[in-house]
Amino acid sequence: MSRLANKIAIVTGGGSGIGAGIVDEFRKQGAVTIAADITFSESTGTERYLDVTDESAWIRLVEDVTTEHGPLGILVNNAGTTGFQPLDELDRAEWDRIVNVNQLGTYLGIKACIPSMRKGGAGSIINVSSMFGSKAVPALAAYQASKAAVLGITRNAAITYAAEHIRANAILPGWIDTPMTASQDRRLNQRFVESTPMQRGGVPLDIAHAAVYLASDESNFVTGIELPIDGGYLAQ
Repeated sequence: MSRLANKIAIVTGGGSGIGAGIVDEFRKQGAVTIAADITFSESTGTERYLDVTDESAWIRLVEDVTTEHGPLGILVNNAGTTGFQPLDELDRAEWDRIVNVNQLGTYLGIKACIPSMRKGGAGSIINVSSMFGSKAVPALAAYQASKAAVLGITRNAAITYAAEHIRANAILPGWIDTPMTASQDRRLNQRFVESTPMQRGGVPLDIAHAAVYLASDESNFVTGIELPIDGGYLAQ
């Protein structure tokens, strides 16, 4: 049985990595799924160019999807970026770049999508944070700050919209094998994996399975949670 049949979804950062994994799994489970990504050179029916820091682009995207397919039922705020500088070495432009994608993009996505979800009478917002949004490590200052903010935004949205049957939950991935992590220093990746109790990294499908659950009616009494998918990292 299709777990997401008759649902309309937008997944940001849907062009690769975790986002692409979620898009694929949502489609397998029956959802009409729009992959939105800044890497798409042009917009097609189910792939849309989107800069998540652009509020007007968000508004146009949601209006187009709602007109073409009906009220939005699922939003996955997955688009993200990282940086490894400590606070004293982090210039303002780099701070703004990271925070604007990770934090501002999440806020703008929720703001744009709530009216469409209201039309449909329900919705599921899934914000992709990070294990480092909950636990500190050296450096990663802007990344950690922005991913922690995503958790605060999620809790706020959960209690604000619960009476309207609009749920908000966060997923906290551990080290996941994606193009973004592949571009990082190999020794850094090795340290992250070795510090994971299961002694391995995850794959995008691990996150996608959790996203399907949170998007589906199986989780219709679940809101405001922070779900680690991290091989035990945060249990330490």
